[in-house]
Amino acid sequence: MNKVLLIGAGGVGSVVAHKCAMVPSVFGEITLASRTKSKCDAIAAEVKLRTGRDIATAQVDADDPVQTAELIRKTGATLVVNVALPYQDLTIMDACIRAGVDYLDTANYEPKDVAKFEYSWQWALQDQWLSAGRSALLGSGFDPGVTNVFTACS
Repeated sequence: MNKVLLIGAGGVGSVVAHKCAMVPSVFGEITLASRTKSKCDAIAAEVKLRTGRDIATAQVDADDPVQTAELIRKTGATLVVNVALPYQDLTIMDACIRAGVDYLDTANYEPKDVAKFEYSWQWALQDQWLSAGRSALLGSGFDPGVTNVFTACS
């Protein structure tokens, strides 16, 4: 059974949780985690109401790769879908490497205090990902990226 960990409980996280719940053959077990667990719990309740599926929730500080890697291992996830803030991409990628799982994000990394739309920081990790034998799909949220990902999973 495929297990996925979604990190981020904002507007995009809510949409991704609902879409993943609609495809149980691809996303068998779903855990939604964020800094604020109550946001995850609210989204999980909406998902249950609309799709009938239960999703687990957890609290995580996505700025802490060790804590995030521990949560990945605890959930048994084989894929992390990062819908957190763009400045958290590198720490979540680090956690995925530590836990040995694949990674997908919807936005490119940018420093916390500077909007700078480029992938150089994430591309600099390519050799690390290749050595680990894992995949990292970057920027799948740029139009029409996320739509194509959901279509491919349907």
